[in-house]
Amino acid sequence: MAEKIGVYIDESSVAPLLNAEELVAFVKAKCGGACPVVKSHKRLSSADGLAMIKADVDAGGLDAVLLCGTSPRVDWDVFTFGDKVLVDRVNLREFVTLAYKNPDGSAVAAGGPVPAELTSMVRDYLRMGVVKLQKMHKPNPEVPETVKTILVLGGGFTGLHAALAAAGAGSDVVLVEKEGKLGGRAAGLHKTFPMSYPYLEATDTGIDRLIALVTGNAKITVKLNTTLKLLSGAPALYEATLASGGREEILPVGSVVLAAGWSPMDTEALAPFGYGRLKNVVTSAEFEAMVKAGDIKRPSDGKAPSSVAFVVDVTKLLETATQAAVAEIPAEAAKPAEKKDGEEQAPPAFTPIKTPKHLAYSSELTSLVALKQANYVREKLPDAVAMIVYDNMMVPGLNERYYRAAQDNPGIMLTKGTVTGVTEEGSSLVVAAKDTLLGGAITLAADLVVLPTGLVPATALDPTINLLYRQGPAFPDLGLFDGFADSNYICFPYETRRTGIYAAGCVRQPMTMAQAREDAAGAALKAIQCIESASRGVAVHPRSGDLSYPVFNFVRCTQCKRCTEECPFGALDDDEKGTPKPNPTRCRRCGTCMGACPERVISFDNYNIDMIGSMIRECEIPPRIDQGGPRVLILACENDAYPALDMAALRGKKWSPYVRIIPVRCLGSVNAIWVADAMSKGVDGVMLLGCKYGDDYQCHFVKGSEICNRRKENIAESLKRLGVEPERVEQYQVAIDEYDKVPDMIDQFMEMVLAIGPNPFKGY
Repeated sequence: MAEKIGVYIDESSVAPLLNAEELVAFVKAKCGGACPVVKSHKRLSSADGLAMIKADVDAGGLDAVLLCGTSPRVDWDVFTFGDKVLVDRVNLREFVTLAYKNPDGSAVAAGGPVPAELTSMVRDYLRMGVVKLQKMHKPNPEVPETVKTILVLGGGFTGLHAALAAAGAGSDVVLVEKEGKLGGRAAGLHKTFPMSYPYLEATDTGIDRLIALVTGNAKITVKLNTTLKLLSGAPALYEATLASGGREEILPVGSVVLAAGWSPMDTEALAPFGYGRLKNVVTSAEFEAMVKAGDIKRPSDGKAPSSVAFVVDVTKLLETATQAAVAEIPAEAAKPAEKKDGEEQAPPAFTPIKTPKHLAYSSELTSLVALKQANYVREKLPDAVAMIVYDNMMVPGLNERYYRAAQDNPGIMLTKGTVTGVTEEGSSLVVAAKDTLLGGAITLAADLVVLPTGLVPATALDPTINLLYRQGPAFPDLGLFDGFADSNYICFPYETRRTGIYAAGCVRQPMTMAQAREDAAGAALKAIQCIESASRGVAVHPRSGDLSYPVFNFVRCTQCKRCTEECPFGALDDDEKGTPKPNPTRCRRCGTCMGACPERVISFDNYNIDMIGSMIRECEIPPRIDQGGPRVLILACENDAYPALDMAALRGKKWSPYVRIIPVRCLGSVNAIWVADAMSKGVDGVMLLGCKYGDDYQCHFVKGSEICNRRKENIAESLKRLGVEPERVEQYQVAIDEYDKVPDMIDQFMEMVLAIGPNPFKGY
């Protein structure tokens, strides 16, 4: 707990609306002995400003520094004053001087009298900043003896590259492959898309050279015919149980790169295109195997085709078939089983994911595969014609050159159109298409028709990881990615919902081999970073470098299991009684467990229930709305909402002076007691401003915003019992680039609060 705080006001941040010397005088009068040093400086981040603060710290009188000026997202790397000094920031520039808007809409005159609302705003933020430090402790992290070895699962193209990348960075690697040889799917490819200049022709996969590099590397141990039976423990402290030929081996490993690859999607859905009924309709995977074997032949008679049609898109025709199939499912069968009160919920077992559709959308891969295989026809059968029918030709970046090369090939015909069916007439197939460039319907005669093949990640088919986690052996299925190892695909590629396990290649998302090569290097670097972070007791992501971790007061724990059930990352196990068993190196420091706990027995040294509650209580609430306006508290997620507020202010957007913004690690960390504190204090409304959730989720902690939304329903019931309108608490979703929308969200909420009227607890 900080007892001697140095408070520093940045003059450039509060000018021209506020006087820094008056703020210094206010802090001195308010804080007394808690803040023995209170100063202002023209610019705290300057060399002179930093030297002034450092001199005060070196004098030995301060155990914390409060910087009042720019956003904590600015100059975050320059304000460090040793391991023993707590540092925190108060955002007076973006949240006060830049964002302030007079209630009557009039302009604020620089150098004129300071509006009462502005004075109230800045004083609230200063008091909140001081009490936050007073409730903060220096984290005392656990620093375990870590294991440096990296386990790579999958000996295909991606896994081989990941092993080489990790070994090249100095790590020992154990490469596990369930088959009897390395190479994976890449070994079955004739060629791959262009991976180097001039990007005009398909190229050899290079898989043989890659295998030789791996098997010849002294830092890489290859284990064939081996599977991962069990992965227990936590990042940097894992124990991997490997099974091979009826024998088991336990190896200590630090982190895992998951490069388990893919399988072709179930072909049953391709029946509307004649697959399974017409012998000369094949999938792109089958066509690739045919070429790899040496020849292109019609399955019906073994003859070389004189024309081959490649269908790029099957989505529109399959969409109709899928809708019809779904309509036949009884309504009762579609309902999830309900959990009865008091029923014990066992950890879920792995269930293979059955994808109800084939390809939900066109992709770069289906386009490039069609281009590549059309070139196979020209390579193997110079007199044959290759026809490509596409709804959408997707060839981003340098692959545009590959597409143009195909356009220039006289033996390749490309036409836009929606394929409506494939029929047989004599010994030929007829491909029907509509919405062509010519506007009408057309038919194309072909000896062989090739349909696109979807990729099914290994994680959808079997428990590739086999975790010893309370939440089950596999990755949680969000129902959004058809079994792909999920992550925050916008901000944090490679990450899965199990810290220390990093997905790469087509087990993460469909991608080309060129992309998989880069993916492998990225995942290997994340695996190394994870081990290094754990060895220093800090979080690896997304709060990289955070020294804190959850601290439990087990004396008051009621074993309700809410924390273990709601943790998005499996950071908590529990014993037979339901008492949480923390795993600090799994923890991502989101605070979801803290928000879940009804007894408030979970805290972080530098982020806790009492801290935020005390900040709320430091806000001055006028006894009546007509005596100082309403008050609205915004609990803003630090990941998307807080940056959006910053950017809005920096771009000239302004909002009501009656709001007070408190950053939270994630909306998942919001505890219901904070809302209760705010309402009992007389706050007229609480905005929960966080990342988007649902199908387009952007929550940095994956489930935090969604969990908060579920808890809000319980909060609403509690408010009703107290006679407080539940509309006073509302959650809003915002993406980091939607800063222009945030001020309107605030204005709309303020209008709603004013329409409802004052909090009935105001004035008590």
